Amino acid sequence: MPLHVPPAPAPALRSVLAALGSPTAVNEAHTPSLRAPHGPVTAELPLPVHVLDRLNASALSPGGRPPRTRLTGWRFLIRSGDRFVAAADTRLTPDGWAFSHFFEGPYVAATERALRQAESLAQGYQPRLLSVPELYMLTLWLHGAVNADASAGLPAAADLLVPLAPAPPGIAPYRPHPVSELLPVLTRRLRRTAPPTPPPVAAPAA
Repeated sequence: MPLHVPPAPAPALRSVLAALGSPTAVNEAHTPSLRAPHGPVTAELPLPVHVLDRLNASALSPGGRPPRTRLTGWRFLIRSGDRFVAAADTRLTPDGWAFSHFFEGPYVAATERALRQAESLAQGYQPRLLSVPELYMLTLWLHGAVNADASAGLPAAADLLVPLAPAPPGIAPYRPHPVSELLPVLTRRLRRTAPPTPPPVAAPAA
């Protein structure tokens, strides 16, 4: 079923298009494919980028605090000719949405692959990106509320998370996981990677 790709804020798209048309922005980026593109260059498939705040034990218990996310930007895949060769990130500034940077690397191809895979699912979804910085992990977040505000909202239990490659050890990339199944796994990993809590300092003797 086709994905319901949310519309990006118009200023975010304009800032990316302006950067693509700027020789300075393109030449300063670590993106050789943009310096000598094969065919017209376009910005497509805008995806809101959300960051998953650190989980805690209450997220696993019935009635516990749900995970929190925050929007950090919009990402556009950059097509050159017949393939995606780079991505462009934007960020919110006091003056509105602005271009941040171009980049290449494995997440570009991984995002495209995961999106194509998601189009074969029986249910329609709104695609987003969800980052878990503590695990150096990026997922395609398939949100079931296709008409929801893409800049807000929490992962629902029935939403799907698709880890992108490279994924953390032991987590298979491109395998869709319900949020209710994957979040407990991530929470346990975060517990193991969290630094130990220092012992309380004893009060000085009177």
